[in-house]
Amino acid sequence: MSELSYDVVVVGTGGAGFAAAMGAADEGLRVLMLESTDKWGGSTAMSGGGMWLPNSPLMQRDGIGDSREEALAYLEATVGDDYRATSRERKEAFVDGIEDFVTTAEKYGMSFVRSTDYPDYYPELPGGKIGRAIEVDPFDSKKIGSWWKTTRALMPLPLKTDDVWLLARAWSTPAGFVRGASFVFRTLGGAVQGKRRVGTGAALACSFLDIVVQKQRTELWLSSPLRGLVVTDGRVTGVQTVRDGKPVTITATRGVVLAAGGFDHNTVLRQKYQGVDGNPSGNPGNVGETIEMTEDIGAAFELMDDAWWGASVEPLPGAGAGFLVSERSMPHSIIVDSEGDRIANESESYVDLGHHMLEHDKDGTYWLLADARHAHRYLRTYAMDPRANKAMVEAGILVKASTLPELARGMGIETSRLKATIERFNGFARSGVDADFGRGNSAYDRYYGDPMVHPNPNLGPIEKGPFTAFKIVLGDLGTKGGVVTDADARVLREDGSVIEGLYAAGNVSASVMGRTYPGPGSTIGPAVVFGLRAARHMGRSTR
Repeated sequence: MSELSYDVVVVGTGGAGFAAAMGAADEGLRVLMLESTDKWGGSTAMSGGGMWLPNSPLMQRDGIGDSREEALAYLEATVGDDYRATSRERKEAFVDGIEDFVTTAEKYGMSFVRSTDYPDYYPELPGGKIGRAIEVDPFDSKKIGSWWKTTRALMPLPLKTDDVWLLARAWSTPAGFVRGASFVFRTLGGAVQGKRRVGTGAALACSFLDIVVQKQRTELWLSSPLRGLVVTDGRVTGVQTVRDGKPVTITATRGVVLAAGGFDHNTVLRQKYQGVDGNPSGNPGNVGETIEMTEDIGAAFELMDDAWWGASVEPLPGAGAGFLVSERSMPHSIIVDSEGDRIANESESYVDLGHHMLEHDKDGTYWLLADARHAHRYLRTYAMDPRANKAMVEAGILVKASTLPELARGMGIETSRLKATIERFNGFARSGVDADFGRGNSAYDRYYGDPMVHPNPNLGPIEKGPFTAFKIVLGDLGTKGGVVTDADARVLREDGSVIEGLYAAGNVSASVMGRTYPGPGSTIGPAVVFGLRAARHMGRSTR
């Protein structure tokens, strides 16, 4: 067994891992990154790429009113203080670490833009704002050379987060059409210039790799899973891994950073902690082995029963889950359970909808039901492939019908029950007030609505055939429970003592966001901030 030595070993190549590696190299430390699979980028590369970073330097430069106090007030109002992961100290550490992350990344060439129109998910609460999320400007992936071939990125187009809400209604509103045209010209313009511009999570991951691997010269090993933690006198001093099929022991003189994601693709652990198999949309490499290893050395855990929940169209065998964001919020659609009843505000944040599905019936059947206008006017990402649509009809996932009674029969729902639900909803649509669940009351709801629909942009009567109903299930963007960490991302024992030499950030750790989702990018935002805080702490260490 060969042995090597570095100052810092980072396990995982998502946002948390790259931020930790970037920061450690910035501190002058020698870093090694390990990726268990043959693809780098983690769930970050597969994501929308947004980072919820309140009171960021971008907000200040644009003269947008925000402050440390408002950010913390909003976190207290949304997250609360029920867990060690959500302590006031950790919330302050998150807010206070944002400037360092943004300026450090910019120093190495990362180019950020604000999602100026994207609201916090509860903007009416104290401290709530619009435009706190930031993302990386579309990035020319040709800059990273052959590394592009092994990325886990899903979006090979220069899409930006703030494009999505307008592109979803590119055929129904002037602003949507203009944004669609802009997106097309942006894509063609890059191609004409000989660039391969990518956006969303692909842009963030590629920009990180450009900094960490190409500019800072950090080593990154693919197909090198963590096999064990080396512990000496109670301190983590290194890791055991595999390279080219051979075991390797690596000493980490300053520390080991765990950033290997959650356990969303491990059905055994999901059943153990959550009672569901899950329909994850994130990195298939997230199997929780890293979390399990920390249990053997006494790490404390929190929020293991929770996830970044949402709703997904039931996946076809072998296909990924189609996570729903804008589609469920557009007019002329509702979500009903197996009895034909609504259960929640369809336009609310995805984590809230997921929690409502869990509370109502975690293993139940739900349907996204819509009339012809929803199909013709709005971009439905889950219904763009005719072959998949045919397969969904054959699998009973998609039901089509000319009339609502026929649709109800195809869904296996009592006709009179579904008729009553739709008639009640249609009345709300005409009045503009959802008296049952308040759909359209929040600025967040309306962000994904259709301003051409009056009096409420999220409500539209369901009355024009043909009608469609897609079976939907509980989905998620990843688990949010894991090891408990302090303000500097150090892993803690149950008694609150620090496991020296061991740090964690991202979904391998219990989230500072607790059981909620304050704004767009609440997964990656804390991940990169606490990844960098871990690096700064190791930089201050004299060991």
